[in-house]
Amino acid sequence: MDRQLEMFKRLTEAKGVAGNEKDVRNIMKEYINDFVDEINTDKLGSLICKKIGNENGPKVMLAGHMDEIGFLVANIDDNGFITFQTLGGWNGKVMLSQKVIITTSKGEEYIGIISGKPSKDAKDSIDKDNMFIDIGVDSKEDVEKLGIRQGDMITPYFEFSKMANPKYLLAKAWDDRVGCALCIDILKELNDRNHDNIVYAVGTVQEEVGCRGAKTTSNVINPDIGFSLDVSIANDTPGNNTRLGNGKLGCGPQIHIFDGGLVGHVGLKNYLVDLAEELEIPYQINALPQGGTDASQMHVAHDGAPCISIGIPTRYIHSHASIIHQDDYDNTVKLISEFIKRLNNDEYKKILEF
Repeated sequence: MDRQLEMFKRLTEAKGVAGNEKDVRNIMKEYINDFVDEINTDKLGSLICKKIGNENGPKVMLAGHMDEIGFLVANIDDNGFITFQTLGGWNGKVMLSQKVIITTSKGEEYIGIISGKPSKDAKDSIDKDNMFIDIGVDSKEDVEKLGIRQGDMITPYFEFSKMANPKYLLAKAWDDRVGCALCIDILKELNDRNHDNIVYAVGTVQEEVGCRGAKTTSNVINPDIGFSLDVSIANDTPGNNTRLGNGKLGCGPQIHIFDGGLVGHVGLKNYLVDLAEELEIPYQINALPQGGTDASQMHVAHDGAPCISIGIPTRYIHSHASIIHQDDYDNTVKLISEFIKRLNNDEYKKILEF
């Protein structure tokens, strides 16, 4: 397995729900260390990696959130069944009969399966509040002997895989380990290249529960320009609605003009589109009626900053497993890297004068 696929595998298979991103942070730090001048961690646990091109140039913030959707142990009943608190947006229809891993505070791991109390009508779906996790024990005492406690992390169980077309990559937690990987590879692309900016590659915490790490890190950095590097919705499967834009795997990154937390900055959007067309980098335009990314916090830090969300088209987000396309990833690295190489104080003024 080559270096990039190994990185994808390690990042996506790492376990890290909101508030418990340590393992992801350590992997991200390992891969990015050689390409940055300085690495710090804020008090919530977000990773802030700094690369200086020109100390007097614009500050560019790249944010990929380290947390994945998952659960916490909420309670344990007398028969050893575990109830849980969701972290991030889960649709109950994709949860039943799925394998999960419970990680104790000491790092022990136990496999369980999500089940639920049967409804009176077999046609009715089971509400998340009526679900529980079965780890194969007989009592609450058995669970406690394993060291499982309330508040322990629960993550989906899934392995990274290449699909029939090897450019289609299947894994859990693409949301948003793909953004973490992009931060690493963009900084790798900029290594030993001249540019007139200060670049901050940030692995944020707790995005899935309110973009909290983006708020603290944006206040530390005070960016001049910000990019949220995240997943986006691919609507290229049967029955999907393309009213707000096409999202097709293999057709380039999606530039978000709107979502529930951000109206994409017009000057920055136009600059990116012109750059992509000049360099013949495929791209897609997308709007999301709801939801949001770390850019929702980045653009309102201090006196504000032009920000936009760049999304990798992804099938089946917020489930146990999702699919991205290698070409979309590579073209995102190329687009953002070229943007940073060209950006300077004069170009920044042009973006502001939209």
